[in-house]
Amino acid sequence: MCGFAGFSGRLENKKEIINAMMDRIVHRGPDMAGDFTDEDMALGFRRLSIIDLSEDGAQPMYNEDGSIVIVFNGEIYNFADLRADLISKGHIFKCHADTEVLVHGYEEYGEKIVEKLRGMFAFVIWDRNKKTLFGARDHFGIKPFYYGNTSDGSLIFGSEIKSFLEHPNFVKAVNKRALRPYLTFQYSSMEETFFEGVKKLPPAHYFTWNAEQGMKIERYWDIDFTEGPGSFEHYRDELDKTVRESVAAHRISDVRVGSFLSGGVDSSYITAALMPDETFSVGFAYDKFNETDEAGELSKILGIKNFKKIINADECFEHFEEIQYHMDEPQSNPSSVPLYFLARLAKEHVTVVLSGEGADEIYAGYEWYDETPMMRKYKKLPRFIRAAAASVAGKLPYFKGHDFIIKGSSRPEDYFIGQALVFPEKEALSVLRDEYKNAPSVKDITAPIYARVKGKSELVKKQYLDLNLWLPGDILLKADKMSMSSSLELRVPFLDKVVMKQAQEIPSRFKINEKNTKYVLREASHKTLPDEWANRTKKGFPVPIRYWLREEKYYNIVKEYFTADYASEFFECDAIMKLLDDHKAGKAQNQRKIWTVFTFLVWYKKFFIEEK
Repeated sequence: MCGFAGFSGRLENKKEIINAMMDRIVHRGPDMAGDFTDEDMALGFRRLSIIDLSEDGAQPMYNEDGSIVIVFNGEIYNFADLRADLISKGHIFKCHADTEVLVHGYEEYGEKIVEKLRGMFAFVIWDRNKKTLFGARDHFGIKPFYYGNTSDGSLIFGSEIKSFLEHPNFVKAVNKRALRPYLTFQYSSMEETFFEGVKKLPPAHYFTWNAEQGMKIERYWDIDFTEGPGSFEHYRDELDKTVRESVAAHRISDVRVGSFLSGGVDSSYITAALMPDETFSVGFAYDKFNETDEAGELSKILGIKNFKKIINADECFEHFEEIQYHMDEPQSNPSSVPLYFLARLAKEHVTVVLSGEGADEIYAGYEWYDETPMMRKYKKLPRFIRAAAASVAGKLPYFKGHDFIIKGSSRPEDYFIGQALVFPEKEALSVLRDEYKNAPSVKDITAPIYARVKGKSELVKKQYLDLNLWLPGDILLKADKMSMSSSLELRVPFLDKVVMKQAQEIPSRFKINEKNTKYVLREASHKTLPDEWANRTKKGFPVPIRYWLREEKYYNIVKEYFTADYASEFFECDAIMKLLDDHKAGKAQNQRKIWTVFTFLVWYKKFFIEEK
């Protein structure tokens, strides 16, 4: 919906600084701007008008006496119910924007207001009487929130890190701990970011801050995968009912709403439940990388107008620096590229879109969650035998069947890091310069998350890790940054606390079995979708980088980065050039490794060389 920025401290030219920070994120809110400053705090806001388009919905927003000030990014889908509740308790509302329920909700409930919210959000509330800042991020991490300290010890925070660059006391430096895990995960996987001293507020957390005590962070919600006793038919029908209700809640808007549509079941289900006037699809000029025909066909069946765009390699490379600028941190999931163009296409027609993110994590749609027939047979052996075999295999050099035995232990903690694994850790270390090797290991990052689901099933552990690491770090980050780069609000009805409450009770055997992945979702969608769409194999958002990197033109673009002077600060350049040359010669399939290194160097050049 919007973007905000702020900082504490007593600088003389606060208004000029906060407005420069706001200008950096104008793409998040081109419709309106506002700022607040007092002796101790500065808040800035850029608005993309969605609900209550009038000036009454402008931010910063205040309570009656001006002692409470808020800036808020997102949407509260149950704001009407909260508004009625608060009016019954004597609060006076001046507008119909959802922001105002946060102001009065904080007055009434304090920090516990976050427990009542249904939606996607990141916000801060400055309590001028208590000299305390209170803020929160939504349950799944749909909306971003960054914070850190300036050189004089003041707090700085906002929707995008790039706004921090306008603060005179923000010291820009690369976080040397971030590169090593990034090469394996393909995204910034820690609370720390690539900018030294800047962190992300974790999903489902709130904070309180004051100048004396600093930052105090607390978790307010968590997922609880505890299977219920119901039948398959019960869960199938409840899933359909819950998803439809969520779509209805997510369609609330005073502007036009459309939907992203691929050929897969997730976006198709959302589209069929929403029935918008328009859908939007993109693809590439390669048979295996284009689902726009399927999207167009479903739109025709549903009686919806579909807009599509076919993207070429020149466009992707031309805009890749801008894509990484908007991402704030290097993120090498190739699907960020088509998502960027998809958002641009949609913005030509609508201001809000619904999309299908989150269904794979909630209902077990990924191939990593499934097991081969051979693995199912192997797991009929007693677990203690499989665990012993995995323990021995883990201490031996690699051999054929090594990974199979490790995975057969039923301990995801030993092998599963989420949906992306680019550089194995040893290989990541082999391409890095020494000063970037002293960083958290994969297990340092995953172990605290796995510890919260100790004793749960193998599938639950995988889902929980993805919901806490992969989903906010990769899927939702690129969804927010790529949509907001075009001033487009993206909503994700599957990622709703009401949907999650129902989904977490579904037994694993109904989510994934010999018949299919996310089986119960597919069966529920049969009520709305043709069989072909309900049962279609997941493709993701494939991008033909494997082919591009074998073409001389694009090989040379990447080579220029790999051989640049600044590349040698981070990488063993001979090693990364070998990856590129072997791939071009067809000796290896190194496209994801190459793209991950390339992405980092594009990001570094943009933020640290071109922008001093």
